[in-house]
Amino acid sequence: MPDVVTTIAGLRERVAQARREAALDGPADAPAGRVVLVPTMGALHRGHLRLVSRARDLGGIVVVSIFVNPLQFGPGEDLDRYPRTLDADVAALDGLADLVFAPSPAEMYPGGPSSTRVTAGEVGRLYEGASRPGHFDGMLTVVAKLLNIVQPDVAVFGQKDAQQVHLVGRMVDDLDLPVTIAVVDTVREDDGLALSSRNSYLDAEQRTAAVALSQALAAGAAAASGGVAAALAAANARVEAEPVVKLDYLAIVDQDTFLEAGADHRGPALLLIAARVGSTRLIDNARITVG
Repeated sequence: MPDVVTTIAGLRERVAQARREAALDGPADAPAGRVVLVPTMGALHRGHLRLVSRARDLGGIVVVSIFVNPLQFGPGEDLDRYPRTLDADVAALDGLADLVFAPSPAEMYPGGPSSTRVTAGEVGRLYEGASRPGHFDGMLTVVAKLLNIVQPDVAVFGQKDAQQVHLVGRMVDDLDLPVTIAVVDTVREDDGLALSSRNSYLDAEQRTAAVALSQALAAGAAAASGGVAAALAAANARVEAEPVVKLDYLAIVDQDTFLEAGADHRGPALLLIAARVGSTRLIDNARITVG
């Protein structure tokens, strides 16, 4: 089983100890000297475990953080009911992670919510940021804290949270942080639904309806040779055919800037979708090529 560490000082000491034991003073590119971080909010599923497996493949010391970050939840969101399953999570990480960092909110924010924040800028106010004001500032702030605490060589994120991946990568570039970001493709159920901790909120009818999100992405991708408008129309039609699913946004963005793709856009892009299925909000995305 991985060791569970709950304090910042304890985690730093354990990582330093592991680096010493791995003879970090050897060649700089020696895998045994790497520290790889996988930040999570727990309630681990196969998608998370794919990220941790990727971290293990990279070699070195694998640290998984499990922290439900209050800064990225707004009023009325599901902070209180967000699943917390630490014992099961640690058991699932057996053989994959070396250390689990599971701090309390008081450990991460001893004076209460921090007044110093990393701001996500214009992109942070779009799409997920428009629906969840302040979410990305809170996310970037905790990721910056985790990178400073763990000091990893590599941090692993999932493509399902595409806007998060973009903003974390931009933060790393803008602030010259000494870490490489590795991105793992979205992990899906057999019927195409993207794995998410929030899927556990869905009842049987909602679970059946939720597949409309991934099917909408597939429809949009298939129609993308006809241009941006055609891709959006095809995706929207699939969502409208499922009355249980209430669309929040559907957009095509430039994958380099994460800004909305113009009507004349040609080439690679990301198709984004967010919707409510019952009271549960789900997101997904797909890489497409607009013709």
